[in-house]
Amino acid sequence: MVPSPPSNHLAIQQFLASVLSQRGPSALPYSEDTKWLIRQHLLSLTTTSPSLEPKTATFTHNDGRTVNLLQADGTVPITFASVTYNIPVIIWLVESYPRHPPCVYVNPTRDMIIKRSHPFVNPSGLVSIPYLQNWIYPSSNLVDLARELSSVFGRDPPLFSQRTSPNPNYHPNQSSFESGGHTGGGGGGYPRPSVRTPQHPPPSPYGSGGGVVAGKVEAEDAAEVYKSKVINMLVENVHGDMLRFRKTREAEMENWFSAQALLRGREEEVNKGLKEMRDKMEGLELHLQVVLMNTEVLEAWVRENKGKLKGGSEHIDVDNTFECVDVLSKQMLECTAVDMAIEDVVYSLEKAVQEGAMPFDQYLRNVRWLSREQFFNRATAAKVRAAQMQAQVAGMAARAPRYAT
Repeated sequence: MVPSPPSNHLAIQQFLASVLSQRGPSALPYSEDTKWLIRQHLLSLTTTSPSLEPKTATFTHNDGRTVNLLQADGTVPITFASVTYNIPVIIWLVESYPRHPPCVYVNPTRDMIIKRSHPFVNPSGLVSIPYLQNWIYPSSNLVDLARELSSVFGRDPPLFSQRTSPNPNYHPNQSSFESGGHTGGGGGGYPRPSVRTPQHPPPSPYGSGGGVVAGKVEAEDAAEVYKSKVINMLVENVHGDMLRFRKTREAEMENWFSAQALLRGREEEVNKGLKEMRDKMEGLELHLQVVLMNTEVLEAWVRENKGKLKGGSEHIDVDNTFECVDVLSKQMLECTAVDMAIEDVVYSLEKAVQEGAMPFDQYLRNVRWLSREQFFNRATAAKVRAAQMQAQVAGMAARAPRYAT
């Protein structure tokens, strides 16, 4: 159910809060991050232009789609030939508002017609003024749009009255349109709001209140016509200059964005290379500590064994030349020796079987027993190796302050 249109500022606030907070199928098709901005735009518009009231109505797109949208329905005041008139308009807030401009229509009654060949209003009533064409989010807003509509329509009114008889009860600066709700419709390939029934004669610059014969464009004052054409020409020139300036600036911005993206890519490459160099430096420092530690161990060994070779090399016991420094090293040496010895025995057994010196069943029994022994020695060697690695890391951590640079 669509809420009834508001009649004062407090009611407008409540109305907007109600329609913009709806969820589900009845929710308005605006993104959540823009609903607050839409509310503020409409409240500012109704404050500066009380004749424009926010409503919800059905809008029909060119492709036939219908959607429930917010609109500002009412009149905008203009001054033409020193007389104030009210031009009925409808400002539709499309789904992508405020990132894209609203859709504005003049809304003539049955006693009014749209001026032919108007520079900013097509025969369907669609308004296309420079402010809409140059809409820039977030600086553009509905208040400035309403002022621009009053200014542009004041120079060249888009509506004419079809009434030929004056109405003495009509005053030109009075609004001729009720603000009751209605829904929009489509016709002739253009999305159009429906026409409402006026209660008073329409305020037209070419009606009885303007002092000019209705529908007679030829009777306009020549100076006013010339002035209007010159102003329109100036507006078109300024609009063209603004479009060219905007395209130039957009091209420059694209170039800057491309340069920025290139610099960001190079920054990522430099950071990646710097990280790799730091990791490599840390690895080299760790390797340097290991080399220094091993160098110290070898130098100590050389100092201890340097005098053993002088004068007694023929009496050196090869088996006792190298001594294990700890229990783990001795156990690793024994396990490794047994493992290699078993490899040699298995190789010799294979040769014996191939030459026929040993029965095959005896060969299998020996290999089974040797393999079991080799497995246990290899498992013991793996555990000893893990213990030695842990001890080496602990020793490096203890010696690290000595080799720190």
